[in-house]
Amino acid sequence: MSTKPTTTDLEWTELDQRAVDTARVLAADAVQKVGNGHPGTAMSLAPAAYTLFQKVMRHDPADADWVGRDRFVLSAGHSSLTLYTQLYLAGFGLELDDLKAFRTWGSKTPGHPEYGHTTGVETTTGPLGQGVANAVGMAMAARYERGLFDPQAPEGTSPFDHFVYVIAGDGCLQEGISAEASSMAGHQKLGNLILLWDDNHISIEGDTETAVSEDTVKRYEAYGWHVQRVEPQANGDLDPQAIHAAIQAAQQVTDKPSFIAMRSIIAWPAPNAQNTEAAHGSALGDDEVAATKRVLGFDPEQSFEVSDEVITHTRKALERGRQAKAVWEKSFQEWRNNNPERAAEFDRIAAGELPTGWEEKIPVFEAGKGVATRAASGKVLQALGAVVPELWGGSADLAGSNNTTIDKTSSFLPADNPLPEADPYGRTIHFGIREHSMAAEMNGIALHGNTRIYGGTFLVFSDYMRNAVRLSALMHLPVTYVWTHDSIGLGEDGPTHQPIEHLASLRAIPGLNVVRPADANETAVAWREILKRWTKVFGKGAPHGLALTRQGVPTYEPNEDAARGGYVLFEASTGTPEAILIATGSEVHVAVEAREQLEAAGVPTRVVSMPSVEWFEEQDQGYRESVLPPAVKARVAVEAGIGLTWHKYVGDAGRIVSLEHFGASADGKVLFHEFGFTAENVAAAARESIAAAQR
Repeated sequence: MSTKPTTTDLEWTELDQRAVDTARVLAADAVQKVGNGHPGTAMSLAPAAYTLFQKVMRHDPADADWVGRDRFVLSAGHSSLTLYTQLYLAGFGLELDDLKAFRTWGSKTPGHPEYGHTTGVETTTGPLGQGVANAVGMAMAARYERGLFDPQAPEGTSPFDHFVYVIAGDGCLQEGISAEASSMAGHQKLGNLILLWDDNHISIEGDTETAVSEDTVKRYEAYGWHVQRVEPQANGDLDPQAIHAAIQAAQQVTDKPSFIAMRSIIAWPAPNAQNTEAAHGSALGDDEVAATKRVLGFDPEQSFEVSDEVITHTRKALERGRQAKAVWEKSFQEWRNNNPERAAEFDRIAAGELPTGWEEKIPVFEAGKGVATRAASGKVLQALGAVVPELWGGSADLAGSNNTTIDKTSSFLPADNPLPEADPYGRTIHFGIREHSMAAEMNGIALHGNTRIYGGTFLVFSDYMRNAVRLSALMHLPVTYVWTHDSIGLGEDGPTHQPIEHLASLRAIPGLNVVRPADANETAVAWREILKRWTKVFGKGAPHGLALTRQGVPTYEPNEDAARGGYVLFEASTGTPEAILIATGSEVHVAVEAREQLEAAGVPTRVVSMPSVEWFEEQDQGYRESVLPPAVKARVAVEAGIGLTWHKYVGDAGRIVSLEHFGASADGKVLFHEFGFTAENVAAAARESIAAAQR
């Protein structure tokens, strides 16, 4: 461990220091004006953030989405002003009025950074630790992208080589997700990842001694990271020279991610608020803000004071960015000239287009044959893998159960990993038993761009992932979750592994599309529709969760209307149904059998398969009513989980065959029978509904 970097070529002028101090008073003023926020960390971190944005990172403020840029993630999202002040100073599009509007309605400066809302924000952060995992995903994606387009280039020479920088706080590193992600990063030897830890010893409840006593630097060393500690200046302020030297050293370590511990004093140099928990999440107060300005040589009577000399100096980042991009574009053009086929592939992928003829590769499954939808999904993935090189993913150590191995001969692992299939640019990711970080890493991969990502585990373990899944929906990210073992049909593993409330709970997340296909052919249609819907355009993309069976289910003839979320699988014999049975997943065949019983008894019955409520709700009213005619009041919904989703579809006269309690350990067929998921019970529910409708 290097403890005292000694070499640096950092040029640091009085104007640089004045710009840092300007960022500090802007943070204090912004929080003071709105009356709430987190000023202290933004004040103390200003030297580190300024060093990154003005002295280190390759970016172009005039083109924040430039593919060759370094990425920056503020995992400590509560300190959003750390980022906003640098975006303002560097010329990313924020202006002084935006800082004055901090945390107010309609502003570009919300309380936590939001992807797609503020130019220059790479990911939505706030829930602590998510940003660390996002950054790990970005670093993984950068390596895979390099493998797609420029795998033979020597280290550091490719236009696809860039760094991912993270600033994380004590709270980020206490959250379990960061431990999962950091372990993964060390195992993957992500040398393009550099994390700066704001070691300020303060959390909301006070000194971190209240909750933490481990040696965090040694913990990261044990993860396999290159670790350094930089000490503050004698006055307690962060030392830009030491930080810059540590970053330079980290950039030279290409076989490990880098961890830089920066001992800081929160709210430095506020005379009374520094090093206090109050400075973490509360305005400093007018007197303390004025006192801080006096210490820094600012006029205590002025607010949001930025000298012309400072903003002229910091906006030189625009010209540096233009020059850096021009150098990169020359390198990129040389690559294009030397790799015309790969360049054409890059253009296709960057445009979000799929290869010609890809749909023809998706298998069609023989009707009548029993196939588990997880197995069908695996076959679809392997077929797509052969023609869609940007599609990659894996599982949280359940690949054999989730059927998520896209290529058994190619594992995304460092070259020196002892496994024979190890390949730094491999297709199959082994996320390990780290569901939460897997989901957040998938978000980072999607945010990075130029690849399509999926990841699997059991549906019941989506609980571990939920916060990251929610963020994927909030950011409209095109990630695909493959959740298998989707009901009590998984059998003997029992109630700890049997999802009951999960489908309804996941459907409650705005913007997440849950897809529970009835059979192998619906599964194939679902994958096709998910790939068609893929887009990284903010507001247009969406995450998808596939809920797939462990057990075999009957296969029906393919029906493209499955992509509309709900459709008529079997029509009533008379064409005008007396009852409608609505079902999803493995319960569709139960509804089909119930229809046969009802039809035999002279009750014209329609079966509607509804693999995705969200897709169905997107359809126009005419289509929805053609599937569920308002005049037909007798309806039964059938799903092996809680019935919360289905009340709006069955109405007052309807019935729901659901599971309002936990499962049990027994064979799946036994459980379906014991808990009422039988044709006889569904038919009886239909008769009850018919009677209620007649009343």
